[in-house]
Amino acid sequence: MNKIEILAPCGSFDSVIAAVRSGADAVYLGAKSFSARAGAENFSFEELKEAVDYCHLRGVRVHQTVNTVVFDDELEDAKEVILSAARAKVDALIVQNLGVAYLAKKLAPSLALHASTQLSIHSPSGVKLMKELGFSRVVLARELSRAEIQEIRESCPDIELEVFVHGALCMSVSGQCYFSAVIGSRSGNRGRCAQTCRLPFSVGNKKGYALSLKDNSVIDELRDMQELGVTSAKIEGRLKRPEYVSAAVRACVQSRDNGFVDDETRNQLESVFSRTGFTDGYYKSRRGYEMFGYRRKDDVTVATEKLFSKIRNSYKSEAQRVHITAEFSAFEGISPSLSLSCNNINGEKVTSEFTSDAVCERALNRPLNEETVTKQLLKTGSTPFIIDKLKINLGENLSLPVSVLNELRRNALEKLSVAILESIPEYEINDFDIEKITPHKAAKKLRYGRFTSGKIGGGFKSLDLCFVPFDISSDEIKALTEKGFRLGAEIPRALFSREDKVRKELERLRELGINDALCNNFAAVGLAKEYGMKIHGGFGLNLTNTLDLKCAEELGFEDTELSLEITAKRAERLGADIPRGIITYGYLPVMLTRNCPNKSADISCRDCGGKEKMTDRLGKTFIFYCDGNATEILNTLPLDFTSEFEKTEGLDFEVFRFSVENYVEKVETIPDFIGGLQKSAEKTHGLYLRGVY
Repeated sequence: MNKIEILAPCGSFDSVIAAVRSGADAVYLGAKSFSARAGAENFSFEELKEAVDYCHLRGVRVHQTVNTVVFDDELEDAKEVILSAARAKVDALIVQNLGVAYLAKKLAPSLALHASTQLSIHSPSGVKLMKELGFSRVVLARELSRAEIQEIRESCPDIELEVFVHGALCMSVSGQCYFSAVIGSRSGNRGRCAQTCRLPFSVGNKKGYALSLKDNSVIDELRDMQELGVTSAKIEGRLKRPEYVSAAVRACVQSRDNGFVDDETRNQLESVFSRTGFTDGYYKSRRGYEMFGYRRKDDVTVATEKLFSKIRNSYKSEAQRVHITAEFSAFEGISPSLSLSCNNINGEKVTSEFTSDAVCERALNRPLNEETVTKQLLKTGSTPFIIDKLKINLGENLSLPVSVLNELRRNALEKLSVAILESIPEYEINDFDIEKITPHKAAKKLRYGRFTSGKIGGGFKSLDLCFVPFDISSDEIKALTEKGFRLGAEIPRALFSREDKVRKELERLRELGINDALCNNFAAVGLAKEYGMKIHGGFGLNLTNTLDLKCAEELGFEDTELSLEITAKRAERLGADIPRGIITYGYLPVMLTRNCPNKSADISCRDCGGKEKMTDRLGKTFIFYCDGNATEILNTLPLDFTSEFEKTEGLDFEVFRFSVENYVEKVETIPDFIGGLQKSAEKTHGLYLRGVY
């Protein structure tokens, strides 16, 4: 069984040093752009190369994040970031955007791709699709239980799995949060989250922090994860200081190697950063009230400079983690030499040899002995090397100054360092020019609707397609079909533990003649492909650029909604042939959560009845829509972009998205529906005009 990798977050070079010296097997970091932690110090190309060399010399891998959504006008910059990563010899790219993955495969085909947690992968079909798309590793959603991780591992044995084991928990499924963007244009999908979830939100009669979870910590479960076949144990925290990184890494190393975390390390970890303690609720399938927490005064004051100083002292010295075999030879009349060998990060043998300019002479008084040679050559304390095996070939009655032995050691180690870095092959880099993008021309304007029940007003019969829930009854489907509705089915955005149920429903739907599926996650895409259904991409896929759309074409999409975070102007300029559209009406989800906000007030599902609301500190109300598996938190105002849509070019369809509206079944004509929207003052244009940054 392979040891589970301990993967550390590094927002600065100081954190790289802290991680490596504390025992990390790999680190992940971001460039100055396209990093989901834009607020971290991050790395220029020169700094990246220095960090990669520092890590590779010490047997530590480097994964670089390019894990944000990317717009067309940024593709050339993204190309340069990918090329810089390849030239620096990073070991993998962590990617959210399909277009970026496509670009990376064209530029550096042998550079490994890891599917970011921002891709919201949380079930077997999603993992299988990532494998099909060329990813070698998937960073799983943080909301998964042990049983769900095990199911994925057993269903997908030939791909690496990475699991978060310590650090902050977003309330929303990663990649599905638009709260910060909607409120202030700061997109979490572009690394600029304003942490809206950490503000006060109240549910029921209880004031509190309904969107703030305690930090995740399942460090004690590392051996269990290792047995499950998890490849990598990931620590969150590129925005946190090096001392946090060190404490978390040391705790992981102890848990994996010793089976427990000692009291001192555990206390340091809890003191350096927490939100009223930690939670293992997702992994242990204990979602609820105990998972909620926020950063209080006591959590801040316990993190003292004395604590930080003590942690810094624990990694102030070089960690000797590169094991060497050495052979020393010295004979009268010739120059002494020292040869060294070790394995590089790929397990390949690397050797070096240094011969001194000095010549061994016959001793007049005290001859050189093996004890002296051993003592001097093993003095590698200020380097990352340690000599495990030393063979000494020593002639009789020789004289050789100690300074020559020290010179041999220093120079041989320097040559070995160079040889190690040179032994890591360069990536093959291809010439690939991003084609000049010709804006798509829309054939005609279509209208789709998305509904949460079968109660649909007769006016919506004029829609080109109406998506209804995947588990709507057969009688409702037959009734709607008889009335002339053209129906498709929406596969849920959240598929935690219910792919088997979805499969059964898709079989039933196909028998009833429904061939169209709305897919808001990549697992849904995989399931729709499995059943030969027409795939309609949803906003939850976060498609934002022309290369994204080309990937959707290759996957066989019929058409796709664009991301909620793209402006109308950017949408108009997109290329590719696939039909595309935007949502023009609806209470848009600002979050998709697995742990319901009601649980923060200890409100049970039985007591809720699906009608609970949430209020922010300004008194604004947010409605919940729960399907029993996950909860969508809807924006306080409805989106209305219907009048603006008619002015757009290059968009083939618009979508009316109904979630909690009570009047839907009474709508008699689309013009009357749109006319009513125009008279309402309480609405928003979303992000289609102001965009995100």
